[in-house]
Amino acid sequence: MKAKELMDKDFVYISKNDKVVEVSEVMEDIRRFTCPVVNDDKQLIGWVTSFEITKGLREGNEKISEIMSSYEEITTIHEDAPARLAVIETANNKFVTLPVVNDDNQVIGIIRSCDIVKLLSTLYDIKVSKLYKAMQNQLKGVTWEELMDASALVSKKTTGVKVSPEEYEDTIMNSTFGEAIWATGGLEKFFAGLISVGELVTARKVGRAKR
Repeated sequence: MKAKELMDKDFVYISKNDKVVEVSEVMEDIRRFTCPVVNDDKQLIGWVTSFEITKGLREGNEKISEIMSSYEEITTIHEDAPARLAVIETANNKFVTLPVVNDDNQVIGIIRSCDIVKLLSTLYDIKVSKLYKAMQNQLKGVTWEELMDASALVSKKTTGVKVSPEEYEDTIMNSTFGEAIWATGGLEKFFAGLISVGELVTARKVGRAKR
């Protein structure tokens, strides 16, 4: 799944020249806590939160440009990036929202923490083995045995407990996504483990190709 498949296309963007008081009314009407600030080409140039709006009103600021966070302070994700990266960024930084941009740095959607929770709720009872099968399809040229071998090694490095590839396979065949999250200590650690497995099998694949 890519970021653009997880994002919400129903969002409001504002201009740096918009009035703070007017934006506060818009955000209240649509019940949003954040808004991207864009230029005339819809390119992201800033970000504003309800906290900054409240502070701006209290301090008498008139324009959004006076209160918005600069582009350099914003974390974005490309529309074609894996959705799991959005999950990790949101979890690591405790983001409420994450802007999704295209090649021209235009905001085309917003990923909200509530969207991620909604997605995860639908995945909660899925067997972990299905996630590994999906990863195998993405990696291309990697066998299931190679994937399990790498997973067992990553598991040992993470937990300190030696487990055979066969034992690891048996575990994921009988565990759900929800159970795996609890067992690994949280969503962030679960996906970090998957990424480590992917990196290991990819490195091995490249190593074989160079021989």
